[in-house]
Amino acid sequence: MLELSFSNKHIEAGCDEAGRGCLAGPVFAAAVILPSDFENETLNDSKKLTENNRNILRKIIETESVAWAVASVDNILIDEINILNASFLAMHLAIDKLKKIPELLLIDGNRFKPYKKIPHQCIIKGDGKYLPIAAASILAKTYRDDFMKKVHQEYPQYNWKQNKGYPTVAHRRAIAINGITPLHRKTFNMNEQLKFEF
Repeated sequence: MLELSFSNKHIEAGCDEAGRGCLAGPVFAAAVILPSDFENETLNDSKKLTENNRNILRKIIETESVAWAVASVDNILIDEINILNASFLAMHLAIDKLKKIPELLLIDGNRFKPYKKIPHQCIIKGDGKYLPIAAASILAKTYRDDFMKKVHQEYPQYNWKQNKGYPTVAHRRAIAINGITPLHRKTFNMNEQLKFEF
């Protein structure tokens, strides 16, 4: 089982994002505060779990968490402020929505823009080390996947229900054939993406 707490002294919120490397759609982020007695041996980095397990764990997280929140930043704002800043903003927006104020933020990755006066700890691959970050990774991933499945109905030729906006061969081929949609990130160099072999 992953570690529940980094410090054992503070109310900690795990934070993670999903969709940073995508060509289309928003970036989503989540913040989760778990109870001090929380245990779950299945909970892990969302990328290491099946879709079915992620959906089961999402219900557990939403039911058992002290507090949780999900937020997103759309592709238009991503193009304006860049994906790194958009990821930080999405995390800030998620933290804003928490019904309990954390005393320490556990951030997946090696960089973060400080949130108000709350201290933070960046943890590389933290979603595979700490339960609160893993929980946040699952909420961010499942909420983003739901969004991409929904907009797939509008743009089925890009197969977003399958690739979720990531630069798969099929997605890049669809862009080459059909051009981009209003949901594509224009600052992600599409010409460079399309140079890759199909």
